[in-house]
Amino acid sequence: MSCHETAAKTQAIQEVEYLRRWYAKATDQIGIATPESIAEGRAIYHRIFTADAQLDAGPDREPQVGPDAWVDLVVGALGELGPTQHLIGTQLVEIKSLELDAECKVLAGMASMESYLQAWHEQKDEKVWLFLGTYFDEAVFIPGTGWRIQKMKLQQVAGETRYMGAAVGSALD
Repeated sequence: MSCHETAAKTQAIQEVEYLRRWYAKATDQIGIATPESIAEGRAIYHRIFTADAQLDAGPDREPQVGPDAWVDLVVGALGELGPTQHLIGTQLVEIKSLELDAECKVLAGMASMESYLQAWHEQKDEKVWLFLGTYFDEAVFIPGTGWRIQKMKLQQVAGETRYMGAAVGSALD
């Protein structure tokens, strides 16, 4: 079998992109704030981050190390809110390095990713807090494990609180 490097690179890009998509799912689960939903979000974070991932939510929060510390930060940030929906938009991945074997299996790799975010956070008072931002990630391929985010920085671009009326209002009833 010959190695088709372009196909391997395309697959690597898709696998890296999915890390951020799974992150959005995990964060929304944590935002539900039940023991079961937090456990589900934690399990996903452990699948997408390295054990020693450097995680930065911006200047108003202390950087965290590892998925469990990030769960604690997210629970603290979202715990007073109701349900959330983290929408990942434009994603740009650059494969910095990709080492393949003769069968085109990834042996090692590094990538950077930029992902746009719109996050809706339901509040108790029939309002929604809208957060717009960009995630900047560095990912690494770990043999036997796959791609993982080893460094993440969230940069807020804008934010506002919107009145949504009774269509919202179910938060923490």
